[in-house]
Amino acid sequence: MMIAVTQRTETPAGPITADISDSLDRLDPEIAWAAVLERDARFDGRFVYAVASTGIYCRPTCPSRRPRRSNARFFDAPAEAEREGYRPCRRCRPQPGETSRTAEAVRRACDYLEAHPDESPTLNDLAREVGMSPYHLHRTFKAALGLSPKQYAVRLRAGRFKDEVRGGESVAGATYGAGYGSSSRLYEKSGENLGMTPGAYRQGGRGMRIRYTLADSPFGRLLVGATGRGICAVTLGDGDGALEAELREEYPNAEIERDDEALKQWLEAVLPTLDGRSGARELPLDLQATAFQWRVWRALQEIPYGETRSYREVAVALGQPRAARAVAQACASNRVALIVPCHRVVRGDGAPGGYRWGAERKRRILGREAG
Repeated sequence: MMIAVTQRTETPAGPITADISDSLDRLDPEIAWAAVLERDARFDGRFVYAVASTGIYCRPTCPSRRPRRSNARFFDAPAEAEREGYRPCRRCRPQPGETSRTAEAVRRACDYLEAHPDESPTLNDLAREVGMSPYHLHRTFKAALGLSPKQYAVRLRAGRFKDEVRGGESVAGATYGAGYGSSSRLYEKSGENLGMTPGAYRQGGRGMRIRYTLADSPFGRLLVGATGRGICAVTLGDGDGALEAELREEYPNAEIERDDEALKQWLEAVLPTLDGRSGARELPLDLQATAFQWRVWRALQEIPYGETRSYREVAVALGQPRAARAVAQACASNRVALIVPCHRVVRGDGAPGGYRWGAERKRRILGREAG
């Protein structure tokens, strides 16, 4: 997948502005070097860099001291570095399927927050728990998940609220059951975490306004729906009627209308993901999701265009190797096709496996990406 971000970095010659636009089939050394200087987590898995003076290769995010530019070599994959005689770094563990120390710290932070749902640990508390400075933890955590530790904890609580409501609990009962302490705290955060007020959530989106548009794609008809906060639906199908019915079934009491002009920009942002040319991770999403689902979806966005991972490999990357089935469920609950590329997750034997929008469509998408 291609991403484009303008980022300011420092070099021995002074400040430069690097346009970080990296393609899997053409690795620009200067862009790669800028990513190494910044330890840019968005490039983890897209390339590795080797150090000629040590014979070791690393992830772009490796916390070790940066090498001299003249000693840095860049490779698309660990196997290429090893063919040139370089050894994997023991600190960042760049080989496929391994977890870097920073990723392990993020996993431990998530585990701690999940294990203390009724507490509100400070960033300093969390940093001491995982053995990182507060600043480094905050930066690393947000780069990995797209959320700060505080936002992640809030989503955990919102997830518990939604589980209570789905189980038949009243809004008031779910509010206290989820640990909010008062209804005012829930309503204060409801827009950020649910995309609607708690009452509207239980009532199928009552009070929400969703606009959508439809267009052709190489994989059938494409529907893109959005609220005022961001994209809430990207679905694929064979006919407009079925796609519209699916959207209305998801939000039966919302105000839903087709508005091609208003959704034109959203559509133009989504279509390039078909060719890996869009920074899908940067698109604003308005979705209801548990904290675990959010972690899985972020992990899927890190799978490079043209590659796949098994459900177990995704679970291992999250630091939960026994959660392959939960990963599969999170993939099945994804409502934004292509932006969250759940089609890149396959069975352990290499077979495509299931797909919300049809197994045959999944094979076609993977075939296009592989080509």
